[in-house]
Amino acid sequence: MTAPLPRSVKLLGWTSLFTDAATEAIYPLLPVFLTRVLGATPMSLGIIEGAADAVSSLLKLAAGRVSDRTGRRKPLVLLGYAIAGLARPLVALAGTWQQVFAVRLTDRVGKGLRGAPRDAMLGALAPDDGRGRVFGFHRAMDHTGAIVGPLAAASFLWFFPGQYRALFALTIIPGLIAFALLLLVPEVRATRDGNREARHGTTDTPRSAAAGAGTASVPPPLKRFLVVLAIFTLGNSTDAFLLLRLSDAGLATAYLPLAWAGLHVVKASLSTIGGRLSDQYGRSRLIIAGWIVYAIVYAGLAISASLVALLAWFLVYGIHFALVEGSEKALVADLTPASLQGTAFGWYNTVLGLGALAASVLFGALWEGFGPRTAFLTGSGLALAAAAMLATDKKIAEANQNLLRPSA
Repeated sequence: MTAPLPRSVKLLGWTSLFTDAATEAIYPLLPVFLTRVLGATPMSLGIIEGAADAVSSLLKLAAGRVSDRTGRRKPLVLLGYAIAGLARPLVALAGTWQQVFAVRLTDRVGKGLRGAPRDAMLGALAPDDGRGRVFGFHRAMDHTGAIVGPLAAASFLWFFPGQYRALFALTIIPGLIAFALLLLVPEVRATRDGNREARHGTTDTPRSAAAGAGTASVPPPLKRFLVVLAIFTLGNSTDAFLLLRLSDAGLATAYLPLAWAGLHVVKASLSTIGGRLSDQYGRSRLIIAGWIVYAIVYAGLAISASLVALLAWFLVYGIHFALVEGSEKALVADLTPASLQGTAFGWYNTVLGLGALAASVLFGALWEGFGPRTAFLTGSGLALAAAAMLATDKKIAEANQNLLRPSA
């Protein structure tokens, strides 16, 4: 019988749900708001989203290291959620795309501060044989929030057409709820001798990082995986381009949040299953399968012309996330000692963020110079290349197999 998830894992999941509800009420509307209301170009869109992800990821590395060295995760997580929750509604006041850029950067600063310490908390709370399930559950809660947010946005715009700024301002409400829920999550620290110390009366007994850790380098198998991940990420541009593709194909702006919610229905429905499968069959297999799905979807988005076909590919895209998100994070935790997991997740997110910056600028340039077909086919090719590299890397495969073998 599967053991119930720890209370702290559930609270962190609900915190992410409300945070994503606020974020995703805005995100599917941003491409149209930027390009058609504020006059931004596809290249500008790529720079905004790519730079925002890069800033977030660099801060995740720094925050992860600090949390390892101090042995404290929660203060940085609280600060990160607070900054994002207060910055996000300021999109309502933007009059130029540069002002949206500034708000998005501030929002991503908050995400950067909280991301790696929170993932390290989840890694510490997860049992050795259930990391995939824990990270899969957390991603499922993220995606559930990304269903609630766009549906709320679509409902609001149904009654108040064109009132984008009012909608953006109202996202402060779920942000405040998320912060209040986070206050209920106990801090978990470790003493210098490595004994686990739970604070504020929690009954959870995680493997927390030792104070002062974070100076050693990450293990070689993890470094090899990060190199392969960087190849995939170079073709993994911001999803805002997918929304722009749907909009250009004729999907009305009011329905973009519904399409975005539909994508996250697929993600939320399958993410926990994907994480559990990685516990059974190995992380690499699930990641490779997910990258192949990504390549097929991007090829489909390149060659399809009808709105119905593009919407179908958009929904299939959710399968990719379900297969890789929990699996990738679980693999990072698997390959890293508990005392270095903040740093490891920082490096993981740095690779994702810097790759997203390069990918989004590249994608925007290809879109403007050669059209969306070339841009999507390039992303598809890079995903296939990364899948082939991971499938043939014997060192990562060996490490993955060792993790699947029961201990004596």
